[in-house]
Order: sequence, then C-alpha cells, then structure tokens
Amino acid sequence: MAITQLNPPLPLETPKGSGWAHFVIDYGSECDLMWVVFLDKDGACWTVPNPEVRMSWNWSMGRRKPETEQKQMAPVSRLRRVDATS
Repeated sequence: MAITQLNPPLPLETPKGSGWAHFVIDYGSECDLMWVVFLDKDGACWTVPNPEVRMSWNWSMGRRKPETEQKQMAPVSRLRRVDATS
C-alpha cells in the first residue's frame, strides 16, 4: 500500500460533486486507485475509486464537458448588447 500526497492538489469531478484531490491511495495491483477528495460545496472528505473520477473541465486544455451535460448557448445572432446607461 502507498499513499501519495498530491502537490498541487488536482481538481476532480466525482459522483458527489466537484472537489480537490489531496491524496491518492494505491492498495496494489488487484485494486483501483483511491482518490481522497475534499468537496467544494461543503468541504466533506470522500475516498473515491479511480473509475468514478474525472479531471475537472478545462476549456483551455481541451477538456470540455460532454455535450449531454452542456447547456445550449444562445446563437451569437440572438445576443444583444446591454448598454449600462439605459
């Protein structure tokens, strides 16, 4: 068994919400890696198996949300400028 502290922590998406992984636990070749994640919404600490985590979405790095999770954006032609003086 090995426990590795992540420095810097990694932003992850889990079934319980988004959070920051501070440790990863490796129990050996017969087990999944376990990620120790502190959730953004309430600070709760969960240990999440490797198949259930994903890196957080990062548009600049090409990690976009799957289309099924993205909200449809209004076409540019429908957007209008809002003037702060009116």
